[in-house]
Amino acid sequence: MLRISRIAGPALLIVIAFVVVVTGLRFGGGAEAPILLDPGAVVRWGLPISKLFVNLGLSATIGALMIAIFAMSPKRDEFTLTLDFAAAGAAVWAVASAFTGFFTFLAVRNQPIDLSSAFGDVLASFLTVTELGQAWLATVLIAAAVTVLCFAVRKMSALVFVLVLAVAGLIPMALQGHSGGTEDHDAATSAIYLHLVFAALWLGGLLAIAIARSALGKERLAIVLRRYSSIALVSFIVVAASGYVSAEIRVENLTNLLSPYGILVLVKVFALIVMGLFGAVYRNYAIGRLEASPRKERGWFWWIVTAELGFMGLASGAAAALAATPTPVPEIVAADLPDSSPAAYLTGSPLPPPVTAGNLFTMWSFDLIWVLICAFAIFFYLAGVWRLHKRGDSWPVHRTVFWVLGMLLLFYITNGGVNVYEGYLFSMHMLGHMTLGMMIPVLLVPGAPVTLAMRAIAKRTDGSRGAREWILLIVHSRYLAVIGHPLIAAGIFVVSLWVFYYTPLFRWATTDHVGHEWMIIHFLASGYLFVQALIGVDPTPHRTSYPIRLLLLLGTMAFHAFFGLALMTGSGLLLADWYGAMGWDTGVSALEDQRIGGGIAWSVGEIPTIALAIAVAIMWRRSDGRASVRYDRKAERDGDAELDAYNDMLAKR
Repeated sequence: MLRISRIAGPALLIVIAFVVVVTGLRFGGGAEAPILLDPGAVVRWGLPISKLFVNLGLSATIGALMIAIFAMSPKRDEFTLTLDFAAAGAAVWAVASAFTGFFTFLAVRNQPIDLSSAFGDVLASFLTVTELGQAWLATVLIAAAVTVLCFAVRKMSALVFVLVLAVAGLIPMALQGHSGGTEDHDAATSAIYLHLVFAALWLGGLLAIAIARSALGKERLAIVLRRYSSIALVSFIVVAASGYVSAEIRVENLTNLLSPYGILVLVKVFALIVMGLFGAVYRNYAIGRLEASPRKERGWFWWIVTAELGFMGLASGAAAALAATPTPVPEIVAADLPDSSPAAYLTGSPLPPPVTAGNLFTMWSFDLIWVLICAFAIFFYLAGVWRLHKRGDSWPVHRTVFWVLGMLLLFYITNGGVNVYEGYLFSMHMLGHMTLGMMIPVLLVPGAPVTLAMRAIAKRTDGSRGAREWILLIVHSRYLAVIGHPLIAAGIFVVSLWVFYYTPLFRWATTDHVGHEWMIIHFLASGYLFVQALIGVDPTPHRTSYPIRLLLLLGTMAFHAFFGLALMTGSGLLLADWYGAMGWDTGVSALEDQRIGGGIAWSVGEIPTIALAIAVAIMWRRSDGRASVRYDRKAERDGDAELDAYNDMLAKR
């Protein structure tokens, strides 16, 4: 019975997903023949079905890799079995992506299949020239590479990079499909990407546990399941939030929920709610019973897993059908926007109202990625503080205040008025950059998140690596020892500023959503490393003397001020075909706005510089005070023997 229940879960997932996608295509009209240029029934049905297997394959890969890295012990067979399952999932992902890319080519080009060289030339041109073809070619290559690496790599630290590669393989998929109207493209892309990643963690993690059941054993099941439940809870929140954003963009109002697309959305919502209830059963009932009697076989538990996998199949099939179903809200290209200004053509969005203090604090352009990052960062930090409080340990209040304020400021910069205007005005872009690289790290670093994690997260003893072990590994890694050295951190902070603005990186970060996200991460991380080297509380392999820290601060800020002056006095416009072509009558020319940005780079940078200098001076004074107290106590214990020895040495000389 137990063997049947283990096999039934994955089988039920595939069967239900297949039935639902076929039914959804018939209901929503996703496989109906177009009036003109019908690619044929094989393509119309094969494309969404192949996408279904792409989703299942990538879910198995990403979920299994995460479970292996976060929950499994490399000393046990469970680890090897989970990685083998990840490799199998990656192989399915690669093959299904190849079929999807080929079906997409047939659907777009409407080419009859033949073996002539002309057909091959057209296919090669599609895969190497068009964005859609390049996306699927990249997906196939990444999935194939992940397949090989899952078989070849068995070291847990190296597997992290395999997981990162697999997650990066979802970016091309997120940039295509239903991405919303032009105005909502960035928000839709972020929502799709988050939805793909965390749905894969949720579905693939449960599949990996089901497949590795024979190697887990009765005692290990509850342990691994509790670790998976934490991943599943976070995944449920992210999938629900990203699903809501996607639905709001494509459905827009309650009336459209009665459209075929809206009905399929409701099916996914129903499946999500039921899967959330399953998660509640796991956390509040099933895991406790398994821990209470681990040696007793729990056949009922596997039937619960089977039922949940069935509902995951329902959600997967509905998602594949939705990807092929016309949305009730049409996708609007820039040329059709009511605002016909050059800015609308460049950014895909209508011009915002003029910049005022009120608009900066009342207008919002939400980026779901950073909304969730800030929310989870505050929640887990407060949860760690609460855990310390429950066991009677103290945690300085000012550290909590600094961390929360830093995250709130990060939330505003990535979602508030600055984010609204930075695509149109260089000065607003520079204000956001300076805040990310200097102000926010000055607030976050005193929060000492690593120290809190070390005290609040339980240590593992079974050879696996949880959050505590991974954080310690990163903190003590050679890579962080190099880039975290005060001189290197200061160099990165200064050099990246010049390299970014005077190379194609600036264009990429301004015109591309992926580049914009990279920019935020890079400047936030480089600023954090620099501030950590100066006033960090968390453990670090390098502790520089306080005079050297002050010299580093002053030298770095001198280069920073020189950069601001270069912008203020420059006669050339950065990204002239972007900032100089907005056609926005603000009363200030693009070059003058760039000079204002240079002034912001110079002046805004002085505020955190002063704060850092004061902080270093205070820490220096306290360090000298502690050293003096230690010396006085030592003198009291040994009768000031060190001073007597020194006086004797002088007397002999």
